Amino acid sequence: TECVSGCVCPEGLFDDGRGGCVKQKDCPCIHNNEWYSSGDKIKVDCNTCTCQEGVWKCTDDVCYGTCMIYGSGHYNTFDGKFYDFDGSCEYVATQDFCGDKNSSGSFSIITENVPCGTTGVTCSKAIKMFLGVMKTLSNRSATPLPAILGVIPEAELLYWNRTVGLYLVIEASNGVMLIWDKKTTVFIKLSPDYKGKVCGLCGNFDDKANNDFTTRSGLQESNPLNFGNSWKQSPLCPDVTQEIKPCDLKPHRKSWAEKECSIIQSEVFKICHSKVDPLPYYEACVHDACSCDSGGDCECFCSAVAAYAQECIKAEACVFWRTPDICPIFCDYYN
Repeated sequence: TECVSGCVCPEGLFDDGRGGCVKQKDCPCIHNNEWYSSGDKIKVDCNTCTCQEGVWKCTDDVCYGTCMIYGSGHYNTFDGKFYDFDGSCEYVATQDFCGDKNSSGSFSIITENVPCGTTGVTCSKAIKMFLGVMKTLSNRSATPLPAILGVIPEAELLYWNRTVGLYLVIEASNGVMLIWDKKTTVFIKLSPDYKGKVCGLCGNFDDKANNDFTTRSGLQESNPLNFGNSWKQSPLCPDVTQEIKPCDLKPHRKSWAEKECSIIQSEVFKICHSKVDPLPYYEACVHDACSCDSGGDCECFCSAVAAYAQECIKAEACVFWRTPDICPIFCDYYN
């Protein structure tokens, strides 16, 4: 036969995308721009995916959704939308009664935000969890305030609270879990039964990030400030009208903030960069490090880096970033 121009594999073999030819059973798979050999496994949320003949085959377990609120007004919704909102008021983080007249709700989680630092940015100071019982967590004290009893008709909700490492965990029998670091980081986890049935600053948990900015009145917003303002608990609170840029207000802190936060984009986190985009977490870190100008500088910085590390762990990229000099944790004390 005559020659054919170009590079081709012999009959029965396949191009492996890396300059070689392999049998079909050995075809690799690609994920986040990284190649994986046949038989390799990766974790996607709570499911395990296995590379088989060039195609990912995944388990179809139903996964809990997670919303993260941390630092000075950073939100990562159940559907993965990352945005900033600096309002000084009480806001609905998430709840399952969303304007439908026929619906009844089993829970509501409220975040109370207060100014932290002198630039006007806000941090979550307290979380209120309504489950028929109300738990108030305040970072003035590591001990939760006494529960205030309420009533939920036709349902008896049980809840458990326990300490896991640095975190206080409250888990309720209706599939709602609250994880708090006793500072400014809160994780809210919901069972998949709530998909598409919740609303608030954490979005609607319907696996689509582009409609997360749904206001209290059910309208779609593109502006995070208008969206956030719609979820305030008291009409007496002022609306947020402009995004605060603390590094512009405190330029003398900017170079320090950028230097400290560069760890997120450094070799230390390299294994995670292809799995979780570091840029929004780096920008949030710089924002926080500039804004914490009335004490707690290190705490703000450490919480911001820990938020990225947490997302890396979820993506199965284990990163060891804490050292005796950078945000140490004295494990013997907690053990």
